[in-house]
Amino acid sequence: MLLLGSRLLAALGCFALAGWAVYAIVGGSPDLVTMAWWFAGAVLLHDLVLFPLYAAGDRLLLLALPRTRVPLVNHVRIPVLGSGLALLMFLPGIIRQGALSTLNATGLDQEPYRMRWVWLTVVLFAVSALVWTVRTLLARRAVSEP
Repeated sequence: MLLLGSRLLAALGCFALAGWAVYAIVGGSPDLVTMAWWFAGAVLLHDLVLFPLYAAGDRLLLLALPRTRVPLVNHVRIPVLGSGLALLMFLPGIIRQGALSTLNATGLDQEPYRMRWVWLTVVLFAVSALVWTVRTLLARRAVSEP
């Protein structure tokens, strides 16, 4: 019970520190209320929609993948996570949102974003498959040696 109380106290302290930092940066601006609403909406969207979706996807992945000597699940999870995070970071460029603004500001278009993301995804999965293959071969060698 003492451990739970100390964790709760630490979490409340972290929330207070983060709230103070946001207030120090934004100050008394009316944007603070808008930021709070966006943050609350993001928390609710994640907790009520996105988390159940990717938790269900992970369970389906566990059921769909074959059982192997070297577990395959993390060799799929990691590239999916990397690809998903890259998609999240570069989505405006990938879907060419704000193409005219980007062209005016930099003189470059957003054409390469989509294919670079696709190639990043291919490389992540290829490296993961290579690592899994090497681990599987090493595990076979360890079992076959007396």
